[in-house]
Amino acid sequence: MTFRQIGSGTLIGLVSGTLLGLFLKWMQVLTGIKVYVLLLNVDFIPGFGNKDLPEWVECLFHLVISCAIGVVFVYMMEKLKVSSSGSWLLSLVLTVPTVFLYFPLSHLAIKDVPGLMYGEAIFLWTAGHILYALSLPPLFHLFSARGSST
Repeated sequence: MTFRQIGSGTLIGLVSGTLLGLFLKWMQVLTGIKVYVLLLNVDFIPGFGNKDLPEWVECLFHLVISCAIGVVFVYMMEKLKVSSSGSWLLSLVLTVPTVFLYFPLSHLAIKDVPGLMYGEAIFLWTAGHILYALSLPPLFHLFSARGSST
């Protein structure tokens, strides 16, 4: 893995993660369904449960995970020589598992978050993560040296 791949992946992760966060925050404001709270929630992690962390710190945790996904996406795109059309499939393969995080995150949360089987919340969560997946390929082509040359 090169420093360029790490840099491109980090930038892609920051932008796509911010997009996901803003989308879920907007949905929470519009619907009152606490999907943004669920996205940022870390209260179930030992040592964090009894702390009232500021939103920016919780958002930072979310963005670190998103950056890791961005770096893996860039690395796999280049290592596997994935075509432009294949980039959509790769982004879904990397992102679809995050949709299923809804269930353990909802179950483990101490804060007031949507229930385990709350259909509207699951829909919003899934829509946000699909938006995230759909943002990866164009961001790759925008920010990656290889992406801009293909």
